[in-house]
Amino acid sequence: MTPTDLRYSMTHEWARPEGDVVTMGITDFAVAQLGDIVFLELPMPGKMVTKDAPLGVIESVKAAVDLNSPITGEIVETNKAVTENFDLLTGEPYAGGWMVKIKVSEPAEIEQLMDAKAYDTFTQSQAH
Repeated sequence: MTPTDLRYSMTHEWARPEGDVVTMGITDFAVAQLGDIVFLELPMPGKMVTKDAPLGVIESVKAAVDLNSPITGEIVETNKAVTENFDLLTGEPYAGGWMVKIKVSEPAEIEQLMDAKAYDTFTQSQAH
């Protein structure tokens, strides 16, 4: 079940707005598509990120893909636990599996992301 309190990008990142900070991770759909994750690189706090631009890399036995920022802003926190324990991504992608927190500089960008219903429709069209 796709959490309804989050917003979603077309590259399968989720965003949880909390005031002027957005917590970001990847969806369970993305985790399932990747398979066994073997490497995760996240940016350091202080790095500026741009909506839809790469902010890190995730690698699995199947592929290496960019993690794209769902919003423009500054990285204020990185979840070190998830870089050391990939099971957090598979077990709780919307809780302990969060990746970064971004201080938002363009709040209107949140509205450009999909809601849960739109994301579910989008992923159904991608599942072949």
